[in-house]
Amino acid sequence: MPDRSARDAEFTAFAQTCSGALRRTAWLLTGNLDQAGDLVQATLVKTYLAWSRVRPGDALAFARRVMMNESIDRWRRRHGEVPVGVDFDRVHPDDPHERVADRDQVVRMLAGLAPQQRAVIVLRFVDDLSERETARQLGISVGTVKSATSRGLASLRATYAPLLSEGELR
Repeated sequence: MPDRSARDAEFTAFAQTCSGALRRTAWLLTGNLDQAGDLVQATLVKTYLAWSRVRPGDALAFARRVMMNESIDRWRRRHGEVPVGVDFDRVHPDDPHERVADRDQVVRMLAGLAPQQRAVIVLRFVDDLSERETARQLGISVGTVKSATSRGLASLRATYAPLLSEGELR
């Protein structure tokens, strides 16, 4: 077993390399910057505690799995509530950063999905994982990934179509 300082150095390198990807995934899962930071922090703590069991090539996959489980646990504790900030649904038309508004709309749409559907959609289409990798990350079958993807995309389409006709999205 490597000494503690070597283990700490390995984990620190991992955290520095992968924290950006974990923050992006957490933000899409929670829809809230503060909650995303808390989720990443909890994920890194749990990953560190299990670091001796993590295979070097699978560290990011392990951390994502921890994050998904933590996200679902938090959602269950809140009984399905999805808290959002005061200005979460306000889009300022004179804002020069239209991409930010579009991103906010995507996060709101993702927040309307069930946790498993949200996790599958984020892993498949944001983190660009295959069905098999997504199933492995979440500990579910490939068939469940396929059905959750289908249902999640159908729900997103149903949400997107009225917004498109109202002119909220271009």
